[in-house]
Amino acid sequence: MSCNDEVLSEDTAPDQELEYVEISDVDETAGLTGSEFMAFKDAPSRARRVVRHGDIVVSTVRTYLRAVAAISDPPPNLVVSTGFAVLRPEFVTPRFARYAIVFDGFIHEVIARSKGVSYPAIAATDLMRIALPVPPGEEQQAIADYLDTETAHIDELIREKEGLIGLLREYRQAVIADHTTGVSRAGSRTSTGNVFCPSVPEGWAMVRLGKYSRIGSGSTPLKDNAEFWSGGTFPWLNSAVVNQDEVFEGSEFVTAEALRACHLPVVEAGAVLVALTGQGKTRGQATVLRIQATINQHLAFIALDPERFNAAYVFWTLTGMYEALRMVSDGQGGTKGALTCEDLSRFEIPMPPLPDQQDIARKVVQETARIDDLIAHTQDEILLLKELRAATIAEAVLGRIDVRTAGTAGKPVKSDNPSV
Repeated sequence: MSCNDEVLSEDTAPDQELEYVEISDVDETAGLTGSEFMAFKDAPSRARRVVRHGDIVVSTVRTYLRAVAAISDPPPNLVVSTGFAVLRPEFVTPRFARYAIVFDGFIHEVIARSKGVSYPAIAATDLMRIALPVPPGEEQQAIADYLDTETAHIDELIREKEGLIGLLREYRQAVIADHTTGVSRAGSRTSTGNVFCPSVPEGWAMVRLGKYSRIGSGSTPLKDNAEFWSGGTFPWLNSAVVNQDEVFEGSEFVTAEALRACHLPVVEAGAVLVALTGQGKTRGQATVLRIQATINQHLAFIALDPERFNAAYVFWTLTGMYEALRMVSDGQGGTKGALTCEDLSRFEIPMPPLPDQQDIARKVVQETARIDDLIAHTQDEILLLKELRAATIAEAVLGRIDVRTAGTAGKPVKSDNPSV
């Protein structure tokens, strides 16, 4: 194989449109998953590797991402990042070469030869020293045909499992919403004048969170001030904590001086925390604080009146109304992209009698636990299918099975394949 044969000229017309592929646009199973159109004058300096049909791109940075893809019928203006090595097969068919490079043995060798801890990378010259098995041309075609069929079947099973997880997560959200908004009791969901609020059963009320709680946010002490962080013992939380249902430990720890000088709120156990910002799933997610702690500016605390609200119930209610919170944070169609403490204070949720809240929270925990078990089981099945895919590729590429009979009985074969 040759490597990095073509580079986009710096004399390229400034207005020439490029279709640019970054490392995040490549997946070891799906291949190219995205691209971005831009003029050459606006393209980053790393948008320079030219690719042709049959080429294989291999990430040489952050090699643990396993970003490998075969290029098939690319548009003439397609370029990839200089973070890729562009391999051009010469004595090996492109289809077989892709499987030989996706093969775990090759990927592990790439990772092992990479240098650096937080940003591991491998030089193109070191990459080219890694040997590949190269059977005769006819055998390469047979192996590629076999793997095309086998991996397509496995990939379809993986997609079905991933689809099932998506359905289970939707069902989980529906279960939470039905219990916490009273649909399972009232039997229907109708408008009450507030677009976010369902009808509620008799004896329930719709109340603003701020009516029976104290709401506020925190801050981040200066990181370069040792007095705020060195030897700190008081838990300080960032917005990543909303990825769990309950918080039992700090993200980091600050000092008493930080609490005083930065006016950090001391939030007691039992408060509900909500992420105020974040463009991914984070914004609008909630969690229950189970320790005394303080928070940063991207979190809000909701210190509830314990005679009016059960913390677990409020957590599950906000989780069930996640999409409503996102709409509030987006300004109902605008570009706001953040929640405020005032938004949370005005946000209405159903308020059943306190004993009902405790009962609802208990039932939601039980039902979501069963759904979570199904999701975890399905995720385990996906991991097994991915292991099967990798093993299938390895067996075929290394010549350990006769691919012409593997569809029926399969048998080991001896192989004296040369390497390049």
